[in-house]
Amino acid sequence: MPRQPEPDHGPAAEPAGTGIGLAWLLSDMTLVTGMTVLVKMTGTALPSVQVVFLRALIGLLLILPLIWKRRRDLLALHQPWRNGLRVLCNAMALNANFYALAALPLAMVNAIGYLRPIVTMVLSILLLGELIPRARWVGAAGIVAGVAIATGPQIAASLKGGAPGALPLAGLAAAFLSVLFGALALVQTRALRRESPTVMMLFYTLGLTVLTALPAAHAWQPVARETWPALLGIGALAQAGQYCFLRAYRAAEASALAPLSYGSILFATGAGWLFFGEVPAWNLLLGACVILACLLWTWRRTRP
Repeated sequence: MPRQPEPDHGPAAEPAGTGIGLAWLLSDMTLVTGMTVLVKMTGTALPSVQVVFLRALIGLLLILPLIWKRRRDLLALHQPWRNGLRVLCNAMALNANFYALAALPLAMVNAIGYLRPIVTMVLSILLLGELIPRARWVGAAGIVAGVAIATGPQIAASLKGGAPGALPLAGLAAAFLSVLFGALALVQTRALRRESPTVMMLFYTLGLTVLTALPAAHAWQPVARETWPALLGIGALAQAGQYCFLRAYRAAEASALAPLSYGSILFATGAGWLFFGEVPAWNLLLGACVILACLLWTWRRTRP
């Protein structure tokens, strides 16, 4: 799923410049693409909640020294219950996303993921009372049209059952659920204006491990020896990607980084073709072009 920048309410961007910010963001996109490839490689051999738990646990082990260093900040959260709700929504989104990645082509999951900013806009109005500029609504309508072009024929074939181009309905449902819960998590993030982004990241990793431990234990399946390298890679790449993501938005303004972040669908399409032989259908390529055009138009109309 394409990442959507989360507002950073910590210190302002460092004077490192846009170039360094773009380099950090490109590193994040590469690492996250690598993680999604590994998730897809594990396939359905393991329950998605088990993969999410192991991803969180490995990430937790990597940042334990930082958690110990900031332990007092973690105990002094301004809104612990909202932080907990954010982690819960993210856990649901990740679980659904990992299931979708195993069941669907990477480019399809990524295309559906572009609905997340639209759902976030609607929820921000309903839950936070935010005002949305008209240009964003126009861009949102175009993005929805692009997603419909990219996914409509495959969804229609899947609903008919057994038709050419059909995809697993459970995988499609998981992709849309990931969008919904991801948007709910982002709305919670926007409401956490007093929290430090670093502390939120630490609480997220710690909370994700705790929340998924019991469900993962209940659904646990033996892990084959040859699967462990992929699982370790998922955890390490996810944590490293999150670090690069935070550094990118500390080094440069979000408006300067947005055009590059929109290219995640190109990364997903390329990875799907390179590693899994997934040749995107013409409608997916056309829909992706519409989505990217609308995103860039919206960015140009709404940037400061």
